[in-house]
Formats: sequence, C-alpha cells, structure tokens
Amino acid sequence: MSQHNIASREEWLIARKALLKEEKELTRRRDALANSLRKLPLVAVEADYQFQSENGLTSLSDLFDGRKQLAIYHFMFGQDWEEGCPSCSLWADSFDGNDAHFKARDTAFACVSEAPLEKLLTYRERMGWSFPWVSSQASTFGRDFGVSFGDEAVEGRTYNYSDKPAQGELPGLSTFYRDEDGVILHSYSTYARGLENLNAVYGILDFTPLGRHEDGLSYPMAWVRRKDQYQDAV
Repeated sequence: MSQHNIASREEWLIARKALLKEEKELTRRRDALANSLRKLPLVAVEADYQFQSENGLTSLSDLFDGRKQLAIYHFMFGQDWEEGCPSCSLWADSFDGNDAHFKARDTAFACVSEAPLEKLLTYRERMGWSFPWVSSQASTFGRDFGVSFGDEAVEGRTYNYSDKPAQGELPGLSTFYRDEDGVILHSYSTYARGLENLNAVYGILDFTPLGRHEDGLSYPMAWVRRKDQYQDAV
C-alpha cells in the first residue's frame, strides 16, 4: 500500500477543494468532448447484417426494437471459445437493469459476439445476465466494425484506428441511428480504454485510496476473473 499523508479535517478540506477545481475542469472538458462526438458525420450502413438471436434470424434494424438509437457492445467471445472474455465479462456485469432508462431516451442496447448463439446464451445464464445478446457468426459485422480479425494479422485491418494490423477478437462499442426513412447510420465506435466509461467497477475503484492498484501486475487487468472464478466466489 502506498503511503498517504494523515491530515486534520481542515487540511483535508483545503486539499479536497483544490482537487474539486480540477474535477470541474475535467467535467467541462468531458462535456465539450461529448458535444464534439455528437457532431461527427454519420455513415449509412449498406450491408444487410443478420444475426442469430433467441427469436431466430434478426437484422440490425430489428435490434433497434422500434427505437431511434442503438448501442452495441462488441463482446469478445470467439467462435471456438468455451467462455467469454474475463475483461468483457467485468464490463458486462454493469449492463443489466438499464433497459428502462435506455428506452426513456429512445435507445436500444445489445451485445454482439462471434460465438454461436447457444454458447452465448449458456454463458449468459451462467453469469446471471439478461441483456440481449446475439451471434454475428454468419456475418462480417465484427470484421467490418473493427473487432474481429481472425488468427492472422492482415495489412489494412487495424484496431482502434492505429496503423498496426491486428488479430484475434477485441472489444468495442458502436452506436447507430435510424432516420425517419428507416436508413441505419453508423455514428460512433470506440475501443480499448475508450470503453472505460462503461465499467462501473473501475469507476468506483477510481474514487478509493488504492484506486485500481494494478501497478506491478504483468498487465493492468491481470487480476480480473469471471465473477464466479474468484477464490471467494460462492
């Protein structure tokens, strides 16, 4: 544990107010960035993507569930995997219970993965989730939106807008808008650390004295397990 200064309540309050100024600056900058995000141009989705869902074959349009907006989390779960990614599973633990709030803002949410639907639903039941989850196994959706790259790195197929070819399955979030004529438009995609706002666990840990305390690990998320695989899981 890192050493922390011990101060009086009065000294703490002075330091806290100084930090509050920085927090307010960050909030204003975040608001401005979100406004810039909403000003991005939209791109028509021309492909007729089809997914396997609990209700049979489902189109990208169907995932809107009659709403104007759709947010899709690209969950790492390869076609031959037996379990979903532990890190994506940590993110997904924050996804349930939000549909009423999304609906109030005319927005739908779903997870999409490459694995067969049966594997996805079995894993969802194991994890105790209920959010919509569909399989893109028979489509190019994952490849087209920059998260599924196959076993070999291919020139020009990059992750997170970099110049380096990527391979395997990687996480992301993509958002879409459906206009009055029913045309589906891609509005935004984010990857890697751009996904951290979706993670309630990290958000709360960042308020604590130890924070994420990931220093010294082989990689930052080396501590993460699926929630039923921690030693004290019940």
